Amino acid sequence: MLTYTTYSEAGGVGKTTLTANLADAHTQQGRDVLVIDLDPQQGSLTYLLGIPASRDDGEADNIARHLIDRPKGAFSDLIQDTPYDFDVIPSHDMLENLPQLLTKAQEIAEDLDEEFAPNDQLRQVLSAAGIPDKYDTVIVDPPATAGPQLYNAVSATRSLVLPVEPTGKGIQSVEGLEDMVVNLEDTLGFNVGILAVVPNGIGSTSNQEQYLAEIQDLGYDAPVALRDRSSLFEGCWDQQCTAFYYVGYHRSGRRDYEVETLDKLRDLAAHIEEVGDQ
Repeated sequence: MLTYTTYSEAGGVGKTTLTANLADAHTQQGRDVLVIDLDPQQGSLTYLLGIPASRDDGEADNIARHLIDRPKGAFSDLIQDTPYDFDVIPSHDMLENLPQLLTKAQEIAEDLDEEFAPNDQLRQVLSAAGIPDKYDTVIVDPPATAGPQLYNAVSATRSLVLPVEPTGKGIQSVEGLEDMVVNLEDTLGFNVGILAVVPNGIGSTSNQEQYLAEIQDLGYDAPVALRDRSSLFEGCWDQQCTAFYYVGYHRSGRRDYEVETLDKLRDLAAHIEEVGDQ
């Protein structure tokens, strides 16, 4: 089973855009894909894909309720279909309060002399719901900030795909990846793998090409680099769809450079499958 978390300390739409398009690309390879949106921000994967969700309904069942062992229904009922043949568990506003909710749940468990691991709840919930038997690919999209959303995502997947932007800030972020991974491993108590670093938004200036070379020289696996495709990816957010769907249904004419980008996304997905399935 292929499982990974798409994560960027810088945040932004690039992480979520990559998650959606990798899910689409994996599906095109015949894989059964589930994407879990743990980002409570309004501009999350749930919004990008136009998933109907009662985000502000505190009485509705949602992923946060299952993580604190207070569900209002079956876990399978949270899963929603998409037009892209992969499934999504949408975000909910309750995820904003997940740190406090997990702390309360842990205190209750301790009072009852029960075990409760706040950073391992997602893995346990997925296992109990039989997700490993129903899907061969699970991708989790957490917020950029460190906290229980990220820790649960990594605990459930054990692997990371890391989008970075080739700017001064971006290369600094790449150089800090080792510290970030070490901190995660110290917090969670296990080794975390990096399946791929994905430079994106690359322009044609010599400085940006230099940053790309430095990223690769640091020893991280960067199988593809995505050029600046602002028009394409902004169009995805406007139409609330993946890049594959946008090019196929919202572009009036073929643009070879966009087709090249879609091919790179497929290549990236294939590389992640090859490395992650080992």
